[in-house]
Amino acid sequence: MSVYCMGDLQGCHDAFERMLAEIGFSPSRDRLYLLGDLVNRGPQSAQVLRHCRTLEDSVFPVLGNHDLHLLAVAHGARKPSRRDTLESILQAPDCAELLQWLRRQPLARRVEHGGGAFLTLHAGVLPQWDAALVLELAGQVQQVLQSAQLPDFLAQMYGNEPAVWSDGLAGAGRLRVIVNALTRLRFCTPQGHMDFDSAESAQQAPAGLVPWFEAPGRRSADTLIAFGHWSTLGLLDRPHLLGLDTGCVWGGALSAVRLGATLDEREFFQVRCPQAQAPG
Repeated sequence: MSVYCMGDLQGCHDAFERMLAEIGFSPSRDRLYLLGDLVNRGPQSAQVLRHCRTLEDSVFPVLGNHDLHLLAVAHGARKPSRRDTLESILQAPDCAELLQWLRRQPLARRVEHGGGAFLTLHAGVLPQWDAALVLELAGQVQQVLQSAQLPDFLAQMYGNEPAVWSDGLAGAGRLRVIVNALTRLRFCTPQGHMDFDSAESAQQAPAGLVPWFEAPGRRSADTLIAFGHWSTLGLLDRPHLLGLDTGCVWGGALSAVRLGATLDEREFFQVRCPQAQAPG
């Protein structure tokens, strides 16, 4: 059995199919962990979701901000953006089934492999959170996503405040911090105050901010984290970090990694992608 992680698809189904062929993916043998943003901006979001549903015993996504945006638009909690490409889902005869499948996916997963374990998530982790707390907090959001409270949750999900974690947070504010960190975070202060105005590369951090994974004293630093979301970051390969969003939808590449007998053994794959939209 081979274990793979793959970066943001964003509705680029042709690239997804080419990558599966490139890695020789076998649904009966292999496991694939998708790092969020399955949909939107690319031209084939419905095809991506349908393909993942047919492989649900071997393909394991986490939710990204665009996946949550789809749920919010579908439930009337958010207006579509002019750059959205969600019509193939929203107007599909199987829309309800696709959305039901999507809302069952978590915001973070723990994967045991090679004598160790790693986390998959879409964006980032606040410095106050260790791996166990990440999973606990992601589970709190997943519970709401699968409940009758979903419309109310989606209506209150958006906003940048609270910008910092506190154990005492409750209700909508608590869930919003969790969602923002796991699906939107790139930069924060060394103390963990989140910033959502900057999308530059890690080398161009605005004054007073650091990439989330370089926050001093980060409690998850000893756990391998595979993430997407940050296309200007490019491919990131560090002992405890795998950043795999390489801008497929922007005309970059779709990236994947095969983990070997240990978490340190890694083989990378890329397929080039036609530009579906221009950044910015």
